Amino acid sequence: MTPRIFRRYLSFATLSLRPGLLSAMMLVVALPAFAGLGEAASSVQADQAHMQGSLRTTQADAYTVHEIKAATGTVVREYVSTSGKVFAVAWQGPWPPDMRQILAGYFEQYQQAVQAQASARAGRRPLLIEQPGFVVQSGGHMRSFAGRAYIPEMLPQGVGKEEIR
Repeated sequence: MTPRIFRRYLSFATLSLRPGLLSAMMLVVALPAFAGLGEAASSVQADQAHMQGSLRTTQADAYTVHEIKAATGTVVREYVSTSGKVFAVAWQGPWPPDMRQILAGYFEQYQQAVQAQASARAGRRPLLIEQPGFVVQSGGHMRSFAGRAYIPEMLPQGVGKEEIR
């Protein structure tokens, strides 16, 4: 292929990709926001629909656990206080959950902490983020991931972090 023909081909390929790229960008912008950590209990149904999973609810003294089992086998538990707010989430399964979805407004804080830890250390280690108002512990390997995230100030009276699993 001569350079001239290659440039024409490249130009044509770029032009033909633009409509697809534009459509994909519009779809991402139009996706609904899902609630999660720190949000209202009504977010549980949105999370269930997004994960296309089954929902099981268990009542404890100071909170309710909404367990969503996705078709992929991943289980996400959302802990909702009596005030109706998600104060913690936990997950386990062969695939990590959509962290943007389950961390909601805390996702950017999570993403920045992950990037800072990745540049500060080499190798694979469990993730531990302990910041004022936000804690994430996560680890695993292919087909076996687990973790939890919680807001310490929102833990109900008498509920310890060890109950989030």
